Amino acid sequence: MTTLVARPAPLTLTLPVSGMSCASCAGRVEKALRAVNGVADANVNLATEQVTVSLDIQGRTDELVQAIKRAGYDVPETTLDLSIGGMTCASCVARVEKALLKVAGVEAVEVNLATERAHVVSHGVNEDALIAAVSKAGYEASVCSEDAETVPAARDWQKWMLLASVLLTLPLILPMLLAAFGAGDWMLPAWWQWLLATPVQFACGARFYKAGWRALKAGAGNMDLLVALGTSAAYGLSVYQLFANVSHAGHTMHLYFEASAAVITLVLLGKWLETRAKRQTTAAIRALQALRPATARVRKDGVEKEVPAAQLRVGDIVIVRAGERIAADGRILEGNTHVDESLLTGESLPLAKGIGDSVTGGAVNAEGLIAVEATAVGKQSQLAHIISLVENAQAQKAPIQRLVDKVSAIFVPVVLGLALLTLLGWGLFGHDWEHAILNAVAVLVIACPCALGLATPTAIMAGTGVAAKRGILIKDAEALEVAHDVRVIAFDKTGTLTAGKPTLVAIECNGEEHNTALAIAAAVQAGSSHPLGSAVVREAQALALKLPLASEVKVEAGRGIRATVEGRKVVIGSPRWMSELHVSLGALSAKATHLQAEGRTVSWMADVSGTPRVIALLAFGDEPRAEAVAAIHALTARGITSVLVTGDHASSATAIAQRLGISEVRAEILPADKAAIVTELRQKYGTVAMVGDGINDAPALVAADVGFAMGGGTDVAMQAAGVTLMRSDPRLVADAIDISQRTWRKIHQNLFWAFIYNIIGIPLAAAGMLDPVIAGAAMALSSVSVVSNALLLKRWRGSAMNREKQ
Repeated sequence: MTTLVARPAPLTLTLPVSGMSCASCAGRVEKALRAVNGVADANVNLATEQVTVSLDIQGRTDELVQAIKRAGYDVPETTLDLSIGGMTCASCVARVEKALLKVAGVEAVEVNLATERAHVVSHGVNEDALIAAVSKAGYEASVCSEDAETVPAARDWQKWMLLASVLLTLPLILPMLLAAFGAGDWMLPAWWQWLLATPVQFACGARFYKAGWRALKAGAGNMDLLVALGTSAAYGLSVYQLFANVSHAGHTMHLYFEASAAVITLVLLGKWLETRAKRQTTAAIRALQALRPATARVRKDGVEKEVPAAQLRVGDIVIVRAGERIAADGRILEGNTHVDESLLTGESLPLAKGIGDSVTGGAVNAEGLIAVEATAVGKQSQLAHIISLVENAQAQKAPIQRLVDKVSAIFVPVVLGLALLTLLGWGLFGHDWEHAILNAVAVLVIACPCALGLATPTAIMAGTGVAAKRGILIKDAEALEVAHDVRVIAFDKTGTLTAGKPTLVAIECNGEEHNTALAIAAAVQAGSSHPLGSAVVREAQALALKLPLASEVKVEAGRGIRATVEGRKVVIGSPRWMSELHVSLGALSAKATHLQAEGRTVSWMADVSGTPRVIALLAFGDEPRAEAVAAIHALTARGITSVLVTGDHASSATAIAQRLGISEVRAEILPADKAAIVTELRQKYGTVAMVGDGINDAPALVAADVGFAMGGGTDVAMQAAGVTLMRSDPRLVADAIDISQRTWRKIHQNLFWAFIYNIIGIPLAAAGMLDPVIAGAAMALSSVSVVSNALLLKRWRGSAMNREKQ
């Protein structure tokens, strides 16, 4: 007899593919995928740029992605944030993550108990599949809307259930409280106790049964299961004693309805307080979201009309009156004002703005009427970018949290085992089963993993939130964790420790007339965005010089710029480049040495048409920022070494370093070599940070353990760095390290308290020394204390802010 085995239906997976342009591309992708083990078929849709893959077995998505990449195409990653309902403890977090990771196409998942969100990175996974996976695991899920609050508000039903539970429980515990003050030993009639405790157990405590049942169906445990089992045991024992007394007249009853009701009430109170406290940890996000004006006044064809801010488009002319918030990033076309950007940058004083100046959406127009041309709206605005950075940092897990999650995953099963041992131990070795049940209940109730799940994310949320209010944007939790251990900081010079607005202070010529040499230099630099080049052009414009025509202009990274001016091949750049081009500096060399000793930056201009010949020496002055000395001193006081890393000449760099109090200098460094300097410093000192503001700093910012980008710098630098300083104030570097260290301490304190409750409480409960009511109070207190401790970070102000107020 032949047994027929049903073949499982093939798994179908749809992946996005970028880079395809024709049918042959589709054929290559299909061929590459069909060669992967377990792939039954693959079909590409060029119109949608997607490939549908049929798998005979549960294949690994990364194998499919690699096959597509080997064929020369890419599979874009998509990210999605889900709002998760029903999570109560760290074990819930682990279960939701596990459920989402099982969905084919999901690459990474981070679930945050404090924000009740899941951040999912996948390759073309439909949101419905993710929501279904969460639902199957026993939780609720929905796609987060753009304006959704990070932590849901305390629901009315939660408040009313708590109130009902308190009113019904008070009569049950009142005799116990009065007895403690010598008011005699009395209690409510047994049936009254049952009538009061039953709605608390099954109505107010229904959430524990529902969530606990979902956990059981998913083959796991959570806080709700522990509470449901513990209170049900106390309630069930009391019901048994009640009915046993009915059939045995004269039997003395020992009822524990007050224990089960009090535990449920205390846990509900703890969750309510916890929800309120968690909302405070996300106050920074809500404050930033509140900066978005709902409407904007737009001028079109001479007519002003109020429209929803969401309808603004780049190029619109927005009219902003005094006291109103600016609705979009833009450039002032009309009017002069002062703009308050304190909630965006932490800047304490309003900034003067006039025609041509840029303004940021969300800032307040302090005076007068201005017309602003919108240059960035919606998700492209700086405010949206700030909100996104803060949300991402608060949603991500610090490396230490991953270890906590592993502990939490096995915590509930271990507690259930300990409760069973407590029950059997007390019941079998000389004590009655009544006390055995109560002691087991105390073990179940005291051992709540809530505090473990909240210890790290609440501290990170509070730390990143308060940092954002002070103008420090921390990109991710890892940057926050690493920054506390920084031992050395490499500083770029221009634009970071100096104002970044150099001026041409001297020009020494070699056979050329002064204005002629300046005009040639300005012609070469006219198309350059380099600060030194801009200084040359400004000086030529101030003298109203007529510039010759420059052609074949080419920037040589880290060296300078070359061009052809009136038939002459002219180069402007560093002394190193002059040496490479065999340009003799002649008598100007001594003058250059003198200027560099004064801290001036020297560039050379040479004619390399035939025999290389120096034309002129250009000396630039760029004064240190007023806050730079205080910034270096603050870091030194923390035991952190500061190193100046610059492409400038050693003499100039050393002069600036001495003025700032920096003893270690790395000068004449090409942009490509800055990353190597970071590696060298790491080997010498340990954890290294890099502070910069330019495109040439990006490789070093990435190479460092943590990168700090100055807010006035380039977008490339900000993308590469782990921390963005919204004000061009180097004192914020010390502040960022300070809040990192404080947050790190809070994480350790929280984990200590989360573990100490259980380390002390579980043995006491197992030994019969802890009443279930006290156990319930301790469990509720553990979660509230952890969140409250994290909220102490909100009092942090930062040294830079404090100095400005003094």
